[in-house]
Amino acid sequence: MLLSLAWLREFTPYDGTPEALAARLTMLGLEIEEIKNPFAEIMAVVVGRVLTREDHPDSDHLSCCTVDVGGAAPLPIVCGAANVAAGQLVPVATVGVTLPGGLTIKKSKIRGQVSEGMICSESELGLAEGKSAGIMVLPETCAVGQALPAALGLDTCVLDVSITPNRADCLSVLGIARETAMAFDLPLTMPEVTYAESGPDAATQVGIDIEDAEQCPVYRAKLITGVTVGPSPDRIRWRLLAIGQRPISNIVDATNYVLFELGQPLHAFDRNKLAGNTVKVRNASEGERIVTLDGQERILAARDLLICDAEKPVALAGVMGGANSEMEATSTDVLLECAIFRPGAIRKTARRLSLPSEASYRFERGVDQVGSVYAMHRAVALMLETAGGTALPGEASAEPKPYLPRGIGFRPARASMLLGEEMPEDFCRKTLSALGCALTGTDPSGAMAVTPPPYRLDLEREADLIEEVGRVYGLDRIAPKLPRVSKSLDDAAPETEFAFWARLRAYCVGVGLREAVNYSFVGHGDLDLLCLDTACRVSVANPLSEDQNVMRPMLAPGLLGSVRHNIAQGNANLRLFEVARIFTADASADSTAREAGRCGIVLHGARHPEGWPWPRDEEAGYADVKGLVEGLLRHFHLPEAAYDRVQELPWLAPQVAVTCEGRRLGVIGQVAPETADAFHARSALWLAELDLEALRVLVDSRKPGFTPLPGFPPVRRDITLAAPEGVTVGAVLAAIRAAKAPIFEDVLLLDAYTPEGTDERRLTFRITYRHLEKTLKDKEVDKVHEALVQAVTARLPVTRP
Repeated sequence: MLLSLAWLREFTPYDGTPEALAARLTMLGLEIEEIKNPFAEIMAVVVGRVLTREDHPDSDHLSCCTVDVGGAAPLPIVCGAANVAAGQLVPVATVGVTLPGGLTIKKSKIRGQVSEGMICSESELGLAEGKSAGIMVLPETCAVGQALPAALGLDTCVLDVSITPNRADCLSVLGIARETAMAFDLPLTMPEVTYAESGPDAATQVGIDIEDAEQCPVYRAKLITGVTVGPSPDRIRWRLLAIGQRPISNIVDATNYVLFELGQPLHAFDRNKLAGNTVKVRNASEGERIVTLDGQERILAARDLLICDAEKPVALAGVMGGANSEMEATSTDVLLECAIFRPGAIRKTARRLSLPSEASYRFERGVDQVGSVYAMHRAVALMLETAGGTALPGEASAEPKPYLPRGIGFRPARASMLLGEEMPEDFCRKTLSALGCALTGTDPSGAMAVTPPPYRLDLEREADLIEEVGRVYGLDRIAPKLPRVSKSLDDAAPETEFAFWARLRAYCVGVGLREAVNYSFVGHGDLDLLCLDTACRVSVANPLSEDQNVMRPMLAPGLLGSVRHNIAQGNANLRLFEVARIFTADASADSTAREAGRCGIVLHGARHPEGWPWPRDEEAGYADVKGLVEGLLRHFHLPEAAYDRVQELPWLAPQVAVTCEGRRLGVIGQVAPETADAFHARSALWLAELDLEALRVLVDSRKPGFTPLPGFPPVRRDITLAAPEGVTVGAVLAAIRAAKAPIFEDVLLLDAYTPEGTDERRLTFRITYRHLEKTLKDKEVDKVHEALVQAVTARLPVTRP
């Protein structure tokens, strides 16, 4: 919204700078996008007096003038306007001035006569649309040599205010004046509205019929007769131009003026074009049509709201008037509409028809129902002042849904708690009163009874009032504080098994695995394929089938069965996991079986199944399944595990045992080809199975700790090393960490590549450096990085390729 500072000062005596006002309003939530001068292009135009005018000797329509602009000598100017005359005060653009249309005035000869300036018309100055009939003649109150904007009293300081959707009350000069008066403790003065009325009561001349009170809570109309439609006075036209609005006529300009001044959209109908003596507010019929003021025919939907006379629709409610009832130069009688419409209905109509307007913009956000009466009378007073005529006493109105004040409880203690800053009760009272709220008392609990003003439709609950108190106090003044930890971490309740398993599942899903859910029953045949000892099996007394006659002693049979089923259905690229219980025979247990939690992971097929397969796609391998296990341990903040090659299960070859802090966690391996064939595997089949009981013991032993967030940026360096066969990635990572570089933070393997014809691998690592107290410079990092690489190459038989 564009706000004229001069217009604002008519409501409240703010005498500070525009910058100070912008800063304060911004901190109140009304962000100022820009402070500009809408008449900047004519600031160099000055007032001149025409001293002499003579006919041009070589033209029948040009005049040779001498014009005093306050300089040492009058300027000779050739003028083509027919209305130029000696003695006039006129706007003059001197040599070097560039006008709004881009024309730069130069000293020239026009048909042999020297011209050192230009006498301007309103259109040439950007003060009127179209081509003016002649030059602009200024009033005698202007001073020769004075800058034209100052002479005309133009609003040369305009603030572009960004209004949030909830602050519909600030879509007017009055709304921002309220905020300014509150912020700077200034009085607020409303324009005085008085006018004479005569004739029959307006209520007897026009009836109002509202079909749905929810769509239109109130509709009022004032009648004015005997008006003369014409241009508005200069002060109104210049002010509308300053905020980017095109002056139209004194009647229409009055409604626009009040719209921006008070925030109430109004519409002026030509009373003589309305059939009958009834104004009806109703929903449109599906497919009904109306031609709006822009000359476009609109096809309506049943939810659109219409303003109609006794025969036809005459306006699209809250959006735009109809062409069949607009004010024209010959109009003499006015029916002034002042209504409130449901915001949702106006928003849907304007969006569907792609027909935004200043009126719909305000109706969509909510308009002050109580204040609309004052706005209507303000517009009537302006029309009578600028267009003459007579206002009929009273008004035609219908208000099926009167405004009901809202009572809200407000607790200063609650405000202090939510805002994190002490809010004294006196400050809260003063602030809420300054915002226009009525305070009716305090109950024994300390809660105030607050009634928001009718123009603050956004204040609906206590939290809204607390936000207002914080906004006025200054959110920038509230010091940041860390939240209070109300419970000691040392006394925290142990994590439940369900929560632990949920975290485990979340990790597996997060790394792209799909969960398999299998029966707890498997078949002895599948266990025989895995060469599992019969002594550990728990047979089912009454099995459902031969394929489900034993409780699973491992997750592997069920996961391998899921592989077989998916491959049979054409899905060969598998990344599966399962978190479930296993059952082993235990004569000492009451049920003769012992249950334990396990997490199983199985990989089969392409490493990157979603990627482009050309020239060939790599298959998932040991590095993939091992990386998933390593990531799982990091997820639970456990130290790195040891991976030792073993040969315990005959159907896994190769296989490694996973050990962390001396505790055996599980096994990783490749399913032997003959076993994999039995499950229809088409490529290498990798499996990992972890003991959740052992993992849980390690996780519960970890104590939570906190480290400060880094305050300075990291610096990263990549290094590629040639490693001969036998040098593992783990050994290189351990050597990099063992170098203990002073600013070293982390290291990551980026790539491993083996050139053709050699067994020597190329390993690329990314090393991160960071200083805790300053930003690193390249020279500092390069020095430490070089020393680290030298330490690694001295420790291991690796080289830079």
